[in-house]
Amino acid sequence: MRLPETSPDVSSASREEARTAPPGGPRLFGQLRYQALRLRHLAAAARALPDAVARLRWPPEKLREERERRLRALLIRAKAASPWHAKRLMHIDPATFSEADLGRLPVMTKDDLMASFDEIVTDRRLSLAAANAHLAGLEDDAYLLDQYHVVSSGGSSGRRGVFVFDRSGWTECFVAMQRYAVARMGCMPSVTRRIIVGQVAANKATHMTCALAQTFANPLLKIRRFPVTLPFDRIVEGLNLLQPMVLQGYPSMLRALAHEAMAGRLRIAPQTILSIAEPLFAETRAALTRAFGVPVHNWWGTSEGGGMGMSCGAGPWLHLSDDTLIIEPVDEEGRPVPAGVKSAKIYVTNLFNAAMPIIRYEISDAVTLMEGRCPCGSHHRRVEDVEGRLEDAFVYPGGVIAHPVIFRTYLANHPDIIDYQVRQTASGADIAVLAARPFDPVPLAAAIAAALAKLGLEGPTVTMTPCAHLERHVSGKLARYIGLRGAAAS
Repeated sequence: MRLPETSPDVSSASREEARTAPPGGPRLFGQLRYQALRLRHLAAAARALPDAVARLRWPPEKLREERERRLRALLIRAKAASPWHAKRLMHIDPATFSEADLGRLPVMTKDDLMASFDEIVTDRRLSLAAANAHLAGLEDDAYLLDQYHVVSSGGSSGRRGVFVFDRSGWTECFVAMQRYAVARMGCMPSVTRRIIVGQVAANKATHMTCALAQTFANPLLKIRRFPVTLPFDRIVEGLNLLQPMVLQGYPSMLRALAHEAMAGRLRIAPQTILSIAEPLFAETRAALTRAFGVPVHNWWGTSEGGGMGMSCGAGPWLHLSDDTLIIEPVDEEGRPVPAGVKSAKIYVTNLFNAAMPIIRYEISDAVTLMEGRCPCGSHHRRVEDVEGRLEDAFVYPGGVIAHPVIFRTYLANHPDIIDYQVRQTASGADIAVLAARPFDPVPLAAAIAAALAKLGLEGPTVTMTPCAHLERHVSGKLARYIGLRGAAAS
């Protein structure tokens, strides 16, 4: 990607700069300052992108060496500058620590992060209060202390998280994802080829997807954002006018757009479909392929680690970011699981963000490692499409557990259902469905109730109701499974 190589030096804000602010006042001065900072970031991304692309082809030994180098640097920084980590790491020597030693370290959780935020960050000027105050007034992208980006996650587990990235970490977060668009998807802008992206997702800079797009916007990459909160017919109308080369969005929205395309109301011819932020189910991938006839790529990202896994296009799987993250698939007890076995959760170590050391951080995404090397040639490990989280399962009185597959089996492939939302009740479930056309829901509800009865739930009751829209998180993600505890899972 050709991006600006130089930008103004704005490394030190001073009282003199404020005193000599332009006539437009503080707001205009703030906008000018933001643009100067952003251009520096854009230039840094241009410099970092070639190396990030090259690492996609590195052999396993070189990837291990890179992870170990980054891991030791992270541990040194965490032990020296984070009081919370200093206590947890006091018995290790970061200079000799290796990836194989990670099992010696305690697991870090979101509860730990939010309870000890001020002691975890490595810049003493940072605090949870400052981060929350920054987020509270955030509509468009902005810097905190001229060098940090702050994003939040409502969390499909229901617990809010706040995450801070330093300048280099934010750059790495962007290029680690963007390299797949450049190297795998053919989305390379040039002076003669401008890439136009239609993004149907969150439209507030508190969310990573939106903030990254604003920080690294450039004239050769036009990203038009369509908030998921926009009336659906206006999204369709806007995409018809835009005619995007890349259609990017939450899979729950993409599936609805596929239905509009099949019905002839959405008339676009994207070259690539890019699924982000929610699980991409096989039936959604198939619907998109039928509707548009182009490759469907899947990006798995988290607020903690940025781009966790990305499609290469060679098949329905993801490559882990094995140069920038250490991802450990484990079972319920935290024991490593082999290839071919679905994990209960993962532990993530973010190797590129020194501002907030994330070390063996527990995320409840369930992943399945795949055997062998990918036909694309990359040695980065592969996982199957990530389809959900541990919290998605419903636990009923008496210990009866209903995995989402119970509901998905009946709902996902029904010809009249575009999408659905399942809300657990004490005796079963209430299901809202977004329907393509009227249908009789009684037989389908009865079949699901029978499946719950087979699990051991006594006298299950299942209701099914057509609706005009489905409940979403503040981020715009679909709350597909809502448990009795009230936490919406995406």
